[in-house]
Amino acid sequence: GMGSRFSLMTLLSKLTTRTVVVWERGDMSFAFTNVVMAANSYFPVTYRINLLEHLFRTVAVIWLAVAAANLISFAVLYVTTKRELRDAVRLQENVFLSDKVTSPALYGIFRSRIILPLGWESREDLSLILAHERAHARHFDNLWRVIAFVTAAIHWFNPLAWLFLRTALSDMELYCDERVMKKMDERERSGYALALVNSAQTRREQPLFASAFGGARIRLRIDRILNYRHLSLFSAICFALLALVIAFVLLTNAK
Repeated sequence: GMGSRFSLMTLLSKLTTRTVVVWERGDMSFAFTNVVMAANSYFPVTYRINLLEHLFRTVAVIWLAVAAANLISFAVLYVTTKRELRDAVRLQENVFLSDKVTSPALYGIFRSRIILPLGWESREDLSLILAHERAHARHFDNLWRVIAFVTAAIHWFNPLAWLFLRTALSDMELYCDERVMKKMDERERSGYALALVNSAQTRREQPLFASAFGGARIRLRIDRILNYRHLSLFSAICFALLALVIAFVLLTNAK
């Protein structure tokens, strides 16, 4: 800094060891503020990099070890589940039956298969269940599910990553419900809600990498189904105009 011998920087150097005057000539002085106490010498400036490097290296190793453990666990679980369901019996097209599942779900990413528990092939609401799982398949939800889990595994130290994962999985189910209900009348929607309840009662576990019919947030989904209102074209236009107005106001910083 510039100033006299009794400059502010010189005064600060007397009050704290973190600020050190390293060079003075006449009415000029230069001070070094070592806030994190990382400097080893001040003129020339050298750092105590060994301690910091050791700290960051240790943290990096911990992060990498946990991330690798998460990814390996997910990979083992995915491969194990796929092998256990290889003996599923074909019912129709890509629909199979297996005694190793307790709830209908879509398994696989690109060559996905809908696997039903034994006995579900005679259910009256089977068409509703298949419609939901086929909606998952059309939108490659299992691929997005894997990407979401891998992202959370890498960012395991961030609690927001796990919150976003839970929200993403829930939104997948809600979106599929919306797509299926667009072609339903009120009676069919009631049957769809009942099928969801029955599926949730029989489900003992939630497969991580499969889109199960009785998936996340059952109560919310049933409430949305029973109170479903199809968005009219006029309402959609109004919402779009409102969004454009809000975006314009925010982008132009209108007052």
